[in-house]
Amino acid sequence: MTNTMRAISLGDPDGLVEITATRPEPLPTEILVKVHAAGVNPTDWKSRRTAGSKLWSDPPIPGFDVAGVVEEVGFGVTLFRPGDEVFGMPWFPRQAGAYAEYVTAPSRHFARTPAGLPFTDAAALPLVSLTAWQALVDTADIQPGQRVLIHAAAGGVGHVAAQIAKARGAYVLGTARAAKHDFLRGIGVDEPIDYTAVDFAAAARDVDVVLDTIGGDYAERSLRVLRPGGTYLSIVAGIDDGLSAAASARGLRAAFVLVEPDHGALTEIAALVERGDLTVTVDAVLPLADAAKAHELGASNRTTGKLVLRVS
Repeated sequence: MTNTMRAISLGDPDGLVEITATRPEPLPTEILVKVHAAGVNPTDWKSRRTAGSKLWSDPPIPGFDVAGVVEEVGFGVTLFRPGDEVFGMPWFPRQAGAYAEYVTAPSRHFARTPAGLPFTDAAALPLVSLTAWQALVDTADIQPGQRVLIHAAAGGVGHVAAQIAKARGAYVLGTARAAKHDFLRGIGVDEPIDYTAVDFAAAARDVDVVLDTIGGDYAERSLRVLRPGGTYLSIVAGIDDGLSAAASARGLRAAFVLVEPDHGALTEIAALVERGDLTVTVDAVLPLADAAKAHELGASNRTTGKLVLRVS
């Protein structure tokens, strides 16, 4: 094994360039993963604006979703052995460096890949599934029969969140363009809403939980669809004083969810995949060298599901 690796780093100005970087070495409790595929998420291109902050390492390498094979284990690691297939979202929101041939991170930032799942599908799962799980399960604790509205339900987080909500027994409403309604029904959405034709705030009623993946004026409008005691969850912006006051006045809860690495939740998510209750949709797989193209495609907001980079 050489002590260098291919990676994608931040270029100038605000671009992406392929570089040769030093291969990392696992510290105690860490594993070295040979990356086979890396998921692409909006935070990948949005976080480029923070280049130079304490969240980045040197060299700055984007990407958080990792799927690959354990190459080495550090002192004290008991969860994995070399040769194990793993997936995870290490270090978030600090640099994970997934757009590279190798990453190192604490072993408990990963879980075993669902049996038989291709690396490209496994790489599409971690960030979106952990976001959905930590919002809908850990924070909202959705229960069977509850009504859950998911904005951009055909998107990366949205299409996974819809399936997690459905697996928990919820009645799922989802916003998307009409052209994507068949896709939504195929993943279990009970009531697709075409946000381009109707006001979702008028179309949805008596909702228990809203998962907002869009932000802006969707926040205040989402409060109108919630029944008393309902929960509004944002994954795109914090809850400002005005929104907090508006929610309290209606007897609602409003919270911002920032996803964290989570071995336990990843293990639960893997079980959902193996039971057939969760399928990730991969819109396109591109080679690592085309990372900039993947960012352009993702920023167009016209993809269904996830984009993935094939690394090894």
